[in-house]
Amino acid sequence: MGCLEKLEAEVEINSPASKLHQTFHARPYHMCNASPNKLQSCKLLEGEWGKIGSVLLWNFVHDGKTCVSKELIEAIDEENNLVTFKVLEGDILKDHKSFKITMQGIPKGKEKSVVHWTLEYEKKHDKLIPNSYESSVMQLCVDVAKDLGAHLVKMESNQEALLSSVAA
Repeated sequence: MGCLEKLEAEVEINSPASKLHQTFHARPYHMCNASPNKLQSCKLLEGEWGKIGSVLLWNFVHDGKTCVSKELIEAIDEENNLVTFKVLEGDILKDHKSFKITMQGIPKGKEKSVVHWTLEYEKKHDKLIPNSYESSVMQLCVDVAKDLGAHLVKMESNQEALLSSVAA
């Protein structure tokens, strides 16, 4: 029997934690617009967008390969801008008994935040290269957070420009 392992990382982005959290848990399909080279699609299979117990199907690119992941929204904490996804099926579980992805947006000033990622997993085989796969999944998460932060800033700028032109 393997043991539960954990990998954590943080990245600072120029977007409020509440906006980031809202996108991750309630509108994850918007992340595909922010990071189309990494996230190809996000479909709702069961439940409602942004609700605990809902099941999503992700198509994404990892290490140059197209992959799928069926995930359950296991936890949402609005107050702490936290969401946890439990992987139910897909490529990630080929070498893992279990795999969870938690994202927390931590406010840093008015318009910035730190995205704290936690991967919790149990490998099927102890002989797998220590954390190489998990580290590359973590890098994907960090890159998606950076892309989403930049996308949210761009959308905010576009919205401000539109409001300025309407007011003029």
